[in-house]
Amino acid sequence: MANPFLPLWEYIPDGEPRVFGDRVYIYGSHDRASSDMFCDYKLKVWSAPVDDLEHWVCHGVSFRTRDGDAGIADTDWTDKELYAPDVVERDGRYYLYAYILNSKGCVGVSDYPEGPFSLLSRYVYDEADAGDDGIFNDAGVLVDDDGRAYIYYGFERSHFGELEADMYTIKKGSYKADMIPCGTQPNDFFEASSPRRINGRYYLIYSNRTGRELCYAVSESPTGPFERKGTIISNGIDYPGGNDHGSLCCIKGQWYIFYHRMTNGTIMSRRACAERVEILPDGTIPQVEMTSLGFADSLDPYAITSADIACVLKGGCFVTEKDTFTRTVTNIRKGSVIGYKYFDFGKDFSGSEMTFAVRITGSGCRGEIHIRIDSEDGEEIGVCFTDTQDGVYKASVKNVVGRHSIYLAIEHAYHEWSAQMFDGRNIFDLHEFVFMK
Repeated sequence: MANPFLPLWEYIPDGEPRVFGDRVYIYGSHDRASSDMFCDYKLKVWSAPVDDLEHWVCHGVSFRTRDGDAGIADTDWTDKELYAPDVVERDGRYYLYAYILNSKGCVGVSDYPEGPFSLLSRYVYDEADAGDDGIFNDAGVLVDDDGRAYIYYGFERSHFGELEADMYTIKKGSYKADMIPCGTQPNDFFEASSPRRINGRYYLIYSNRTGRELCYAVSESPTGPFERKGTIISNGIDYPGGNDHGSLCCIKGQWYIFYHRMTNGTIMSRRACAERVEILPDGTIPQVEMTSLGFADSLDPYAITSADIACVLKGGCFVTEKDTFTRTVTNIRKGSVIGYKYFDFGKDFSGSEMTFAVRITGSGCRGEIHIRIDSEDGEEIGVCFTDTQDGVYKASVKNVVGRHSIYLAIEHAYHEWSAQMFDGRNIFDLHEFVFMK
């Protein structure tokens, strides 16, 4: 399943991945496509079998702060938006930690990992044992091997507490501040706390001061101190970046970092993505790049590639929602670059050429698609010329073999006195493309 890995119409940012039994669950916020605000008044849960990450199932609304969708609000003290939840299992029950905008957060409980979750309690604490004004921003929870549970949270300052057995009361005297230093250093804490225990070490994944990077710190104890180690992924490299939030998950022995990307020309409308990562014997995690792969080993160039799985968008272009069924790359202008990583073209050496076909929505401007491999300045294997109208356009391109990224470098087809009139024009909207032998 390619990135983004959920259906086109679904917007689940701030993903907390958890494996319960034989399924992996993604718990996150819920964005609205046309909104100028982050998040929604409801949370949704998706899951997939651990041995079949191609098929994700929607379990519907799991918790809400407003009546709607034939459901009644789970909160009576606030109707604000729900942000960045987490879910953990303890003694056969599943606990949802809900951050509610500018409101006191709460804990829900269910007998099932997909919910729905019923309200258990708002957080209970002495004022001296809760930072972040008791809101518990972006709370992440760790249930350790000895059964003790810890909560990590905060905005612009990282906070920590231990949970009592009821899973909503903060143990008196357990509070700590600045698990990750705050300040002006690139890897200082901003928000999005997510704890994990991996190979006997304690990891805290968080969003750094840029907001676009997911970083991590490591400790020998769940109570710290944590040492900052570096960046796992940035969603703003050669892509319209924005805030990021996610975490690590091991699925059948392979570690992934879950994160999100922006669409619709905003920092909202965020969609869930995942990348493979490697955790080295010394506990460090080399930074990974954004790709179009998701859970796939490689992309099939001979199957139709949807434009919206681009992992490189430069020159002002972006992914946008046209309708429930359609996501295109739009605002494609002279100098725009659209990239996809990685395709496996196989080992077939027969023939010197293959055909590239692309479907576009025209914008009254003739265009050129320069098809390059391995980088935006890499070998050009062909050029596809597009006309002013909607349609499918084809070009003969060099036959390639092996594993390559594909970059579509866009120019308009006006090169003389009229060129400047078209320099800022949207040349076309890109729907999909395919290679054919």
